[in-house]
Amino acid sequence: MVLVALVAASWSPLMSVDRTIADTLHRSAVTEPGLVHLNRVLTDWVWDPWTMRALIAVTVLALWWRGARSLAAWVAVTSVLSALVQQGLKAAIGRDRPQWPDPVDSAHYAAFPSGHVMTTVVTCALMLWLLRLNGITPLWWRAALTAAVVSVVGVGFTRIYLGVHWMTDVVGGTLLGAAVATFAIVGYPVFQTRTGAEDRERGVVAAPRGSNGNQP
Repeated sequence: MVLVALVAASWSPLMSVDRTIADTLHRSAVTEPGLVHLNRVLTDWVWDPWTMRALIAVTVLALWWRGARSLAAWVAVTSVLSALVQQGLKAAIGRDRPQWPDPVDSAHYAAFPSGHVMTTVVTCALMLWLLRLNGITPLWWRAALTAAVVSVVGVGFTRIYLGVHWMTDVVGGTLLGAAVATFAIVGYPVFQTRTGAEDRERGVVAAPRGSNGNQP
């Protein structure tokens, strides 16, 4: 990915944009303790990676209980893969987080990509996919899609506003999360075909739109 290469190389124009955005938001944050508190609640509880992983865990258990065991395993493996990619890139690139004389929040380990953002993107994408597989109504689909978009945009903003990530960390987390989720969603029908999982799960999870429910 081009962005990964540019961040790893510390390309000056991109780093300058990062610094300008971070400085602007930090100047606002230090004068707005109420907004800082709200953003910390959102980022530490609502959109925290462990909150997202808990949602995935509950979903996996529900799918397993309903008999969709290969789908449950696929979702679980996707979540683990996302964490491995995220942590691997953090270790490989080793980007420093923003440093402030008057920080409003703190975070540890390397900055790129944003783990909060990447985990939220993967989780929301998987949830939307599973809802479509189960034939969600248009009204609930719009509500779920809105919640997903708000979550992804919101968590990205909180990480920059609180001064613990650069803009490119957030963009990178979004793109990488989307790539992992896309790989999982596109790859699952292939996995179904090769393993016969569709037959075992028929009647538990609705077939994806456009698939042939009578395929052996």
